[in-house]
Amino acid sequence: MSAQPTVIVLASGRGDRFVASGGQGSKLRALLAGKPVIEHTLAAVQASGLPWHLEDAGHAGMGDSIAAAVAATRDAQGWLVLPADLPLVQPASLLAVAAALEAHDLVLPVHGGQRGHPVGFGPRFRDELLALSGLAGAAAIVQANRAFRLELADPGIVTDIDTVQDLRAAEQELNARR
Repeated sequence: MSAQPTVIVLASGRGDRFVASGGQGSKLRALLAGKPVIEHTLAAVQASGLPWHLEDAGHAGMGDSIAAAVAATRDAQGWLVLPADLPLVQPASLLAVAAALEAHDLVLPVHGGQRGHPVGFGPRFRDELLALSGLAGAAAIVQANRAFRLELADPGIVTDIDTVQDLRAAEQELNARR
C-alpha cells in the first residue's frame, strides 16, 4: 500500500439538534454502551491503523473544521473526512475508503443507497479543502467532481448521532452486534 491518507475526525460542532431533542450537553460526550460517543469513533479510527487527527477547536462550521484539519495535516497523502458523531463506523470501512483512494481522487462511501462517511479526498483536493468555510463542509467539492461510489456493508457509515432518538437507535444496533 502506498502512503496512507489521514483520517480527520471532526468534533467541533455544537450539537444543537441533540439538545433540542432533549439531550443533555454535548452529543459527543453522551454515553453509548457506557462510553462517550466520541470514544467509540476514535476507537474505530485507532483500530484502523491509519494516521489520524482530531479537530475539536470549536469552529463555526464544518467547512472551517475541515480546512483547519487539512492545514494541520498539510503533508498528508489524502484525507478521510469523518464526523465524530459516527460511533458505529467499522475500522474495515475506513480501510476500504483509504484503499479506494489509491485508484480514485474522490471516494464517497454508500450504504443501502445512502451517502455516508468518511468521504475520501486525494491530495489534489488540498487547496480546495483548505479554502472551505461555513456550514456546508465539503459538499460543493463532492458535487462539482466525479466521486467513486464505494458500496459498503457497514451501516455505521450512515449512523450518526444528531438526536436522543439516534443515540437510542445506535445503542440498539450495538446490542444487536453483540
